[in-house]
Amino acid sequence: MSVHTPPDLPRESDRPPAWGDPLTGEALQRVIDDRGDPHLVSASGRYPIRDGIPRLMPGGSYYAAAFGEQWNRWRRTQLDSHTGTSISRDRLLRCLGTSLERTLIAATDTIDVLEVGCGAGRFTEILLSFPHVRTTSLDLSSAVEANVLNFPIDERHRVVQADIEHPPFVRGDCFDIVMCLGVVQHTPSPEATIQRLFSLMRPGGWLIFDHYRPEWRRLTKVTALALRPLIKRLPPALRFQVCEYLVTVFLPIHRAVRRRRWAQYVLSRISPITAYYHAYPMLPEHLQREWAVLDTHDGLADWYKHLRTKEQINAMLRQLGATDVEISLSSHGVEARCRKPAHD
Repeated sequence: MSVHTPPDLPRESDRPPAWGDPLTGEALQRVIDDRGDPHLVSASGRYPIRDGIPRLMPGGSYYAAAFGEQWNRWRRTQLDSHTGTSISRDRLLRCLGTSLERTLIAATDTIDVLEVGCGAGRFTEILLSFPHVRTTSLDLSSAVEANVLNFPIDERHRVVQADIEHPPFVRGDCFDIVMCLGVVQHTPSPEATIQRLFSLMRPGGWLIFDHYRPEWRRLTKVTALALRPLIKRLPPALRFQVCEYLVTVFLPIHRAVRRRRWAQYVLSRISPITAYYHAYPMLPEHLQREWAVLDTHDGLADWYKHLRTKEQINAMLRQLGATDVEISLSSHGVEARCRKPAHD
């Protein structure tokens, strides 16, 4: 297996894919305005660079704002280096698959990876552990600021605030691997998002993503289903307070029944919070609470929460002409891996 570009598609391995106007695809030039502030400009648009991060957004980020607020508040919570576990690494490597993981380990040439929905960088940390991976971390929300604080920009890592519906690159097929974990279900149209992700791969490149699926545990979590339409519309400070309060009330009950499978199952239908005593028993108590507050907020503040079956995801990828399609189920939903056909 190889992610190297075929000979008929030249690569500029010494440089990452060039920034482009998200609306027109025109090349962007860096300029300094009269106040000394940097911008990237094209004939059609002008985009600021703040805190070293290009903000290549033609529109707003309303539906992702809560994610930005949460990742700046809990920017280290899910980093393996913070938890002392391999939770994030294990999830990423499972989604990559053994063969692609070996390719990243054995690589001698630069491999360009686009990480869509990078958040605070739980997977950025793992990608940067591969010495020949060059990562472009993209997020629609202000989570890019948390990402840069955790993993500063350098020659192997750059960060951009942008909308995947308007990719900020001069041309589409410019990445060896496009990765999007925990994100697609939260976009306005999963089908449009998957199509856009697929278009950003070089021929022969790989797409890795996951998606929530309709399952009994999601469809019967009645309290959360009732509260979410209300909580996601609250002002940020009040929204955080409500999630903290819910965890304060319900987490001790989850802890009390953590070894009683049926009691845990019944409680999960009633409790609106997300708890990890069963999934990640290795987390100490202070991190159990930290993860519970973060993911309770994540589950109650998301604007969109789409569900797709394994069969629907497979049909989408086949329609796009994907090859080497591999789809499996996990506690996170549907996990998919596929390849764009190489040029003949």
